[in-house]
Amino acid sequence: MADSQIYMVTGLGNPGKEYSQTRHNMGFIVVEELARRYTLSFTHSRFDADVAKGIIQGKQTILVKPQSYMNRSGYPVQKISSYFKIETGNIIIVHDELDLPFGRIMVVKDRGHGGHNGIRSVIDAFGTKNFIRIRVGVGRPQQKKGDNITGHVLGKFAGDEQKNIDHVIKTTADACVLILSSGVNTAMNSVNSYNRHDRSGGVLY
Repeated sequence: MADSQIYMVTGLGNPGKEYSQTRHNMGFIVVEELARRYTLSFTHSRFDADVAKGIIQGKQTILVKPQSYMNRSGYPVQKISSYFKIETGNIIIVHDELDLPFGRIMVVKDRGHGGHNGIRSVIDAFGTKNFIRIRVGVGRPQQKKGDNITGHVLGKFAGDEQKNIDHVIKTTADACVLILSSGVNTAMNSVNSYNRHDRSGGVLY
């Protein structure tokens, strides 16, 4: 029997083919992997987001890809949450993270935006940061000038990243499933502990 509560997994990104396989769209890529695994289909909702609904690990789950561009992600996420009466503690946000090396994954809860405009928008829309996040490392460019950072996050995976991106996507989707099946504390202990014991600089191949 499915849990009577509703859960949301939102992947952050930008709409449009030109952004589809960029670092900043890691959230979209992961929720698309979840939809593939559980044979769910996205449809466009009136809340300016693509939405897929189904049962994941016995939980009624809504997968969300906001179509309002990254820095305005909060509006559709909050509207969908309000419409389906989803508690903030049952919301998982998946997003790219400059401050983690490529491939490192961290599960956190009740944390500030850390400069991420998509997360900033979600916090502003809800008026709280009490939701679950999966931070997926994309690393920083060698030069940290503003334009270079923008080009980095809006750029496509290259080199070793391209070779290993499938594993990173799978591992992040696994983390989402673990949260739904066993709770956020178990996921933090499992996923974050794995990262702490990684000695290669955080690249989880």
